[in-house]
Amino acid sequence: MTILTTDLDNTLIYSYKYDIGKNKRCAEIYQGREISFITEKTYELLKQLSEKIMIVPVTTRTREQYDRIDLGIKDFKYALVCNGGVLIENGEENKQWYDDSRKLIQKSDSEILRAIKLLKDDNEVCFEIRYIRELFVFTKSNTPEKTAACLRETLDNEKVDIFTNGTKVYAVPKGLDKGLALRRLRQKTGADRIFAAGDSEFDIPMLKEADKAFCPSGLVKGANIYPCVENELLAEFMLQSTYDFSGNPK
Repeated sequence: MTILTTDLDNTLIYSYKYDIGKNKRCAEIYQGREISFITEKTYELLKQLSEKIMIVPVTTRTREQYDRIDLGIKDFKYALVCNGGVLIENGEENKQWYDDSRKLIQKSDSEILRAIKLLKDDNEVCFEIRYIRELFVFTKSNTPEKTAACLRETLDNEKVDIFTNGTKVYAVPKGLDKGLALRRLRQKTGADRIFAAGDSEFDIPMLKEADKAFCPSGLVKGANIYPCVENELLAEFMLQSTYDFSGNPK
């Protein structure tokens, strides 16, 4: 079995703020507004590829945020949300997967609670502090790098990773990463070959774990890494590359 595990935002789908050209279709509606899109080429490649291999979205989005996405093709058998901590299988959450995720990160619980306290005391935090499914913490800061630096200096970095993305700040326990989620998925499905695609720090463990991986140039290096060619959209590049590597003609 061959699987493509792909991040969503800025890898497969793109915000309305990102110019992907006029030849596109809506992929997400929120509060009555079209907020995410895919190109028509991405749509056609997705349709073709989904008939050949299993495609598994792997995202830091919550289940509710994931459910807003409609790519216009058949539903995926599997999707991993909450940075791999929650498995959606045939439209339903797999309770055993979640319970196992919680067990994998229990040793980090005390540090995550310390992170929440630090964020509550941080005057630069400008958004509610969300403890997502007791898996990881998310908020926003007026000075995200400063907030992140404070967390890194105070917390046990052997137990918690700190990430920023724009104004967003995340505290994520060790054991909750997309690379480990990919290993668990490989064991569950018996997949003998896994492709992966992603664009951010969150995706690096998954990219390293995959047999072949696609990402923006400069994100990560390795013998299995194929950087997106210049001036090509990552979504189209990774889908076409997966299609080619999986033994199908263009």
